[in-house]
Amino acid sequence: MTLVDDLMWRGLIQDSTDADELRKALDGGSITFYVGFDPTAASLHVGHLMQVCTARRLQQGGHKPLLLVGGATGQIGDPRESAERTLNPPEVVEGWVRRIREQLSPFVTYTGDTAATMVNNLDWTGSVSVIDFLRDVGKHFPVNKMLARDVVRNRLESGISFTEFSYQLLQSNDFYQLHVRNGCRLQFGGSDQWGNITAGVDFVRRRGAGPVHAFVTPLVLKSDGTKFGKTEGGAVWLDPAMTTPYSFYQFWINSDDRDVSRYMRYFSFKTREELEELEKATAERPQARLAQRALAEELTALVHGEEAARQAIAASQALFGRGSLDELSADTLRAALAEANLLSVRGELPPVGTLLKDTGLVASANEARRTISEGGAYLNNERITDGEAVVPASALLHGKFLVLRRGKRTFAGVELTA
Repeated sequence: MTLVDDLMWRGLIQDSTDADELRKALDGGSITFYVGFDPTAASLHVGHLMQVCTARRLQQGGHKPLLLVGGATGQIGDPRESAERTLNPPEVVEGWVRRIREQLSPFVTYTGDTAATMVNNLDWTGSVSVIDFLRDVGKHFPVNKMLARDVVRNRLESGISFTEFSYQLLQSNDFYQLHVRNGCRLQFGGSDQWGNITAGVDFVRRRGAGPVHAFVTPLVLKSDGTKFGKTEGGAVWLDPAMTTPYSFYQFWINSDDRDVSRYMRYFSFKTREELEELEKATAERPQARLAQRALAEELTALVHGEEAARQAIAASQALFGRGSLDELSADTLRAALAEANLLSVRGELPPVGTLLKDTGLVASANEARRTISEGGAYLNNERITDGEAVVPASALLHGKFLVLRRGKRTFAGVELTA
């Protein structure tokens, strides 16, 4: 398959400018493209992986990435459907720009003919006067077209500030500036950016430059209609301090069977033949969750590194008695236990039967005794035989953790604190 064939098979092109011209550009030789990320938080989240992975895919296909982190647009904010954004202080946005640039770095390469470049739109926007911006940029934007944009039209009744209304001008100017400065011929982004992106294509044309091209990827939703990338704990972040590698791994492991084939095509770098074989095997043995495991391992390694992925896999096996708990680092073990239920205990540990009740694995002391007598309670993957036994200090993992399990799949943790 050509690159465009592969993008189409994976479902990564929802809309585009002229399809034939886009195919000629992407399949006809190396071009420079850009994709933008606004620093609206201290970290990117899994929703951004669609664009990050697509940029990596285009570079592997022979094209040169410009990764834009919007130090200017991040201070303004793209209009939302619901309400006006809160403007963050410039120094906060500047710090987020640095952090997001660091997060993006591992996904692309910076050497060779297709070497990636990081860019910041504050570099060409920050010093421009209001008069110059209105004359050179604003003059080319018919207000009636801007008002026709869905998000703007929906906000007219509740109100939209001139600040957010003008966001489209800033993003369009980014495309023009990158075209002039870096020879950029393609912009892509999420489908919610289609209006902004096509406005940029039109602006480049109105300035007498081009030709340039664009496409957008689909919005990722779960089959149940809920938003992709959200859990009970909130967004799934790429920053390991905000979402641990273990939790990140579990997010993908827990993908719905109805969604996982689609996720594999969007995010995996396996070939079409490998993915089709994996889809077939998963359909034949859905209980094995082969696709979920493959995707979780690949993306955890991509985002957090091979060692973090190895630890996450080891934890998911060891916690259910299929591996050694001794192999887990303290950070991985704590993150995994916190996902379930982690009980903090000060001073001396109570008897193990009491710990079963206090962690919520059983409802009462009587249930604890019954579970133990039936052989269904475990401490650090060893069957518990005496609920009145006191846990020796030697049993503490990393000197402070215990893993309690009821049956095959329900576990909790204990952390001994000073």
